[in-house]
Amino acid sequence: MPTDCISYQKSGYFSKLIIDYLEKKPELEQLYNSFPTIENFKNQIEEKEKNFYGIEKREVLVDVLENQYSKIEISELTKQNISLLKDTKTFTITTGHQLNLFTGPLYFLYKIISTINLCKQLKGNYPEYNFVPIYWMATEDHDFEEINHFNFKGKKFRWNTESKGPVGRLSTEGLSSFFDVFRTELGSSNNAESLKKLFSDSYLQHSNLAEATRFLANELFGEYGLVILDGDSAALKKQFIPYIKDELLYQNSNKKVQESISKLKDYSIQVNPREINLFYIEDKLRERIIYEGNYKVNNTNIEFSETEILNLVEINPEKFSPNVILRPLYQEVILPNLAYIGGGGEIAYWLELKAMFDFHKVTFPILLVRNSVVLINEKQETKMTKLNISWEELFLKQQVLIDAKTNEFSEINIDFSEQKTHLKKQFEALHNIVLKTDKSFAGAVNAQEKKQIKGLENLEKRLLKAEKKVHTSKLESIVQLQNELFPNKSLQERKFNFSEFYLETGNQLFTKLIKELKPLSVCFSTVKI
Repeated sequence: MPTDCISYQKSGYFSKLIIDYLEKKPELEQLYNSFPTIENFKNQIEEKEKNFYGIEKREVLVDVLENQYSKIEISELTKQNISLLKDTKTFTITTGHQLNLFTGPLYFLYKIISTINLCKQLKGNYPEYNFVPIYWMATEDHDFEEINHFNFKGKKFRWNTESKGPVGRLSTEGLSSFFDVFRTELGSSNNAESLKKLFSDSYLQHSNLAEATRFLANELFGEYGLVILDGDSAALKKQFIPYIKDELLYQNSNKKVQESISKLKDYSIQVNPREINLFYIEDKLRERIIYEGNYKVNNTNIEFSETEILNLVEINPEKFSPNVILRPLYQEVILPNLAYIGGGGEIAYWLELKAMFDFHKVTFPILLVRNSVVLINEKQETKMTKLNISWEELFLKQQVLIDAKTNEFSEINIDFSEQKTHLKKQFEALHNIVLKTDKSFAGAVNAQEKKQIKGLENLEKRLLKAEKKVHTSKLESIVQLQNELFPNKSLQERKFNFSEFYLETGNQLFTKLIKELKPLSVCFSTVKI
């Protein structure tokens, strides 16, 4: 099977901003700290070492993690990694993700495996330090519609319930009826039974979505030492109090992010800051804090004077939830973190944040685009070889691919460029005559030239269409293969849930991905399962 390296830049699936970032365009250099190379981690470690000082932060972090893990069994490696966080020679690599039902799309796996594998690679290069992979659960998000479903074998499985507050606090009550529907689709194989048990143990044995997701991620990745963190914690928010107060009083994040946005005029802006980038949260409430003479909680009657809200920050910091702008700052304040691993959209909004980090004198992490993967099975691989089709071709837009393969299969030269050139030369003589006679003749010559060129172009299209009919069988096989690997003309990793592949491969899916994904690579990984 051809094993082309399809770079992210040439794949057609990344924005101009991410392409320019990956190509290290000079105009973007002021928007990040260090580019993600193994060598650049040396300076990143040294900088974080200076700025993340004192043992108290680490002890609080470990206490919180031990408390959050108190209800589940954990691997020795995860236990060791949590303990190592007390050591000033220990640093983290972090990825974050929403609490998607049953992990949601496949790329959830790739984010976490990228994080685990980078920690291994860093330990090999910097053995005097320890590196812990962190999955930051986005428990405080409130956009339930984004996470309440997943796709399985062409069907969308949706959890029909209501959620108004932070999704991590949402009760799992009612998921038993969802499970009754899903389990019937899984069948009765050994792998199907494993998936049923995993879903049941995760969602039917835990009271809220945060606990369920922690259990699920721990079951899938605990053996690799993954540490799962829930930022919805009073003890952790206590460390963020100075930044919450600054946000309420001075709105510096808005000012600094706007400075960065002004340097991104050639790009689409991923997120725009609010005047105040904080939410007020309770179990069933997450609403923006707005300032209108007093501090008000949007869409409620809750209101605070300046003195009252500052007192509340001191007493109950857990009631303040950073939005997409401030959450990265919160993460980097409480973690000895070196790098953030995310998708293209996430890296795009992180590139808006460095001025804010600099203002607050918090080390800006290295930004790494997560691994992207196309999974292929043996039957598809055989078909790919038989059709003599490359990965580079499979990444083409479908119509471009069909046209290219038709030209390749055809014994006739479908390209009429030679004929067009010959025709234009013939008209050159007529254009010379135009110079010697009345200008009315020029219009007739130009019109005739356009007409005949257009005629050749139409004949070219008709011939291409005729040749497609001749090679229908092979072209249909190519389209079928591309549709299997790129469902709905999109990336497989955005459309499928891991369970569809686990059903066929079991745990081999995870061991294969752990073995093959190279986090610092900037190529799509094509993995045979």
